[in-house]
Amino acid sequence: MKVSTDVLQVLDRAQTDGPRLVLTGTLDRKLYLDTAKVLEAAGGKWSRKERAHLFGGDAADAIEPILLTGEIVSAKQLHGYFPTPDPVVRQVIDLARIEPGMRVLEPSAGRGALALAAVRAGAVVDCVEIQPEHANALAAERERNITVLTTDFLTTSPKPAYDRVVMNPPFAKGADITHVKHAWEALKPGGQLVAVMSAGVTFRQTSSAVAFRSRLEALGGELHPLPEGAFKESGTGVNTVIAVIPKAA
Repeated sequence: MKVSTDVLQVLDRAQTDGPRLVLTGTLDRKLYLDTAKVLEAAGGKWSRKERAHLFGGDAADAIEPILLTGEIVSAKQLHGYFPTPDPVVRQVIDLARIEPGMRVLEPSAGRGALALAAVRAGAVVDCVEIQPEHANALAAERERNITVLTTDFLTTSPKPAYDRVVMNPPFAKGADITHVKHAWEALKPGGQLVAVMSAGVTFRQTSSAVAFRSRLEALGGELHPLPEGAFKESGTGVNTVIAVIPKAA
């Protein structure tokens, strides 16, 4: 079930408290009915007494997959490892404009689809990956121009040592914004970060999303929409964009 952008914006503004979800703002009848239909399909039941839609679990968790994919899906479909598909890898590497000899970072590297492509472009790449099985698989490539650190990237203290950062971070609940902000600190002056992000960064009104768009504009960054279903072959319907964020020389 596809969800319109108007309904997504209503859901983004909704207030949640445990299992309760309260719609905010003034909605015309059609928009309210369309939103209520989506909430019911996601498991929310209207309670006249509570003046809220009630879910069997956490309401924020119930609507997060809808905000990420633009359709009704199970939260379980968004949990797991979703490798970057080849067409997206090619676009990220093209936008990064990697040159031979550049030093590149791939945080949350998974099995290194972006890192391996960067090496083929002539870079020396450092990877950070929290899941040991993925880190071990990448290390097993025995590519001499790749190093792998097995840890949570957000626990590291980035130094401005990299010409480029290429990344496909976690998306849920704005995690992509958190990871991108952290990774940008690893860029040298004159460097550039290229990240796959949830399309929610283009419309969500959370404080982090609004601040991200403002900072992106101030830095002269760009967002490049990816086609719908760009990650379908990886098992997820998340709508995505590619952010290109430079660091001034």
